[in-house]
Amino acid sequence: MARTVFFISDRTGITSETLGHSLLTQFENIEFNLVRLPYLDTAEKARKLVRLIEDAHAHEGQRPIVFSTLLDDEIRDIVSRSQALMLDFFDTFIGPLEQELGVESTHKVGRSHGVGDFAIYNARIEAVNYALAHDDGVSTQHYNAADIILLGVSRSGKTPTCLYLALQFGVRAANYPLTEEDLDRDALPSVLIPYKKKLFGLLIDARRLQQIREQRRPNSRYASPQQCRDEVRRIQQMFRSERMPFIDTTNRSIEEIATTVMAETGIQRQHF
Repeated sequence: MARTVFFISDRTGITSETLGHSLLTQFENIEFNLVRLPYLDTAEKARKLVRLIEDAHAHEGQRPIVFSTLLDDEIRDIVSRSQALMLDFFDTFIGPLEQELGVESTHKVGRSHGVGDFAIYNARIEAVNYALAHDDGVSTQHYNAADIILLGVSRSGKTPTCLYLALQFGVRAANYPLTEEDLDRDALPSVLIPYKKKLFGLLIDARRLQQIREQRRPNSRYASPQQCRDEVRRIQQMFRSERMPFIDTTNRSIEEIATTVMAETGIQRQHF
């Protein structure tokens, strides 16, 4: 039976879920039932959560696990009295930091995801708009403003990676799909040549590519195993002949792809 895990927060819950999930991935042979509860910002909601915890405990015969970034003392007190293993990230880290820095924390809800500097916030929104406007080679204008241009065959992860780079790091990321015609010419499209230093390739295993394409266009030539093998083989040859940096995205999450691209290119993130 799966072990129930709650990710709870006064705000979006992104921090508790990200950190909690990172810890859970270390336990590969255990199945987890993940429950996300953001905006747990009233005593009534806290008491409802306690009832959910108690129900899960009764059903499974094991304590649920709760990853928390709650800051409100009243809400934290209510939840802490439940039959759960409480893993409170703020409680773990804020106390030692206060002691080391010699000052008390602001203890304000939502600080990590607030809009503290509108200039920086607007820069992030502009990066997202840039990624959308320069997605899939729709527009190649303003490539001079790009921080990076991702290349790959269709369905290799270019679009979600560009959006993640923009939203999380404020990176202006464009992407260009190398089509069968481009690969037939065995050369970079002319529009990309002036920006060769900004190019970064995404490679994917042919079998995984075929699975993805089959879901999109079943029983098509586009999704055929032969077509996928041929495109992957030829794009890898192009990456190598052009001495272009590239990574294999097959077994990587979008987060891993984006951070690897950042690390390998040396692009610096915006600080939000």
